[in-house]
Amino acid sequence: MSATEAAVNERLAAMPLDMPAMAAVSNLYRAAGAIRNHFEHTVLAPYNLTWTGWVVLWVVWIWEEIETRHVAAEAGISKGTLTGVAGTLEKRGLIQRRAHPEDARRVLMILTPAGTKLMAELFPQFNCEEAHLVAPLSGDEKQVLAAALRKIVVGLEQGPA
Repeated sequence: MSATEAAVNERLAAMPLDMPAMAAVSNLYRAAGAIRNHFEHTVLAPYNLTWTGWVVLWVVWIWEEIETRHVAAEAGISKGTLTGVAGTLEKRGLIQRRAHPEDARRVLMILTPAGTKLMAELFPQFNCEEAHLVAPLSGDEKQVLAAALRKIVVGLEQGPA
């Protein structure tokens, strides 16, 4: 990683850029990808789950029953991607989809008993790995990092002023 950073600094040295901003976003992107890959190859692999499948299960587990459009928004995926992931999860017997009782054009998602059981078993393992990944940080550093990342997300959700 440091060789890449040195090459970037050399290539861009003459340009009037906000290098700390670039480094922050670049490291955030790298960290997100590395964390996602790590989870897919460790905690999620024995359950044959992708990161996206996991996030969809998590969202539905938290909300209990939720419209698919809200699942897609909460998971940060397109409705088309959700359709494919939901189909896979449904075939595995982990979620159910049904028409909304007030409007048949809207679709609700809920975990099946097997999906609920999976989440109750898997989430503690997932969280244990989360704790392992951030173990090098102090408690204060974890809180500062979480707050800083939340600020970025809230800023993006609010859009331009």
